[in-house]
Amino acid sequence: MSIKNIRLEVMQFLDSKVDEFVDKFLIPIETIWQPSDFLPDAQSDTFFEEVKEIQEIAKELPYDFWVAMVGDTITEEALPTYESWLMDVEGIDNVERNGWSRWIRQWTSEENRHGDLLNKYLYLSGRINMREVEITTQHLIADGFDIGTGRDPYKNFVYTSFQELATYVSHNRVSQIAKEYGDKKLSKVCKLIAGDEMRHHHAYCEFVDQIFKVDPSEMMLAFQYMMKQKITMPALFLRESGEKIGVAFEQFSNSAQKLGVYTANDYVEIMQKLIDRWQIDKIGNLSDEAEKARDYLMKLPGRMAKISERLVLPDENYIFKWVQPALVR
Repeated sequence: MSIKNIRLEVMQFLDSKVDEFVDKFLIPIETIWQPSDFLPDAQSDTFFEEVKEIQEIAKELPYDFWVAMVGDTITEEALPTYESWLMDVEGIDNVERNGWSRWIRQWTSEENRHGDLLNKYLYLSGRINMREVEITTQHLIADGFDIGTGRDPYKNFVYTSFQELATYVSHNRVSQIAKEYGDKKLSKVCKLIAGDEMRHHHAYCEFVDQIFKVDPSEMMLAFQYMMKQKITMPALFLRESGEKIGVAFEQFSNSAQKLGVYTANDYVEIMQKLIDRWQIDKIGNLSDEAEKARDYLMKLPGRMAKISERLVLPDENYIFKWVQPALVR
């Protein structure tokens, strides 16, 4: 049997458990929080006073903070790309509407709230050139992305396990910074979003756990493949109006590193957490090739940590079109 057919067989086997995964890791629509729960009510007599309060506090938050907020928001807003990508993965069938496609739709519906909430908060803050943000978002959706997984479900689940945790780290750090500057409302917003990301991280880790039980060698090789090629961020093709792909993402990454929102050390720590979470050192019944992959994975965080120590960030600060230069603090 071919590797592709084995993967399909495994996905079909796990399909029967998807309802269990939905109940365990997702929250019913009627009970989960919605963006309007944390935004000024436009129907309220106090709407303008609440907006003014948001804008007064926003003035105290530094330029780099707003760059991180915009980057997080745009990444969340590019959700249509992520859903369409995952719907094309082997074993996920949206035509027959199997269990896996139901998971993707419901996961997407939860994630969609994040961009809605952050976008509205940016708009109300008065600190952001929303048209430039909107152009960047449209570019990111139009350009799409290639995360190096192809249609392989094993590789895609490694990617989502990693990426959901990385997104948790970013939102959680932004929440901490907002709190330090006295913006308790924004801090709560980002912390709630971070909580969703952590739940989703546990879900995708569970999928990988299940695959390790029935196809350990191929799952190990898929994990090694993704770590070898490195996890690319969803916003890799980020660009501003009139710019080429690549420039904005590199500058945004530098800014996030300087602010401590998401760093090279975080990347290494997430890798180690996945190795520990899946108990890579204890998995048995591996082929010789998979055993070598395991050895590679166990040593990789240490090697990557040494490389991250040598990382040098540029001194100059890049001025994004998203935040007006006059507002730099």
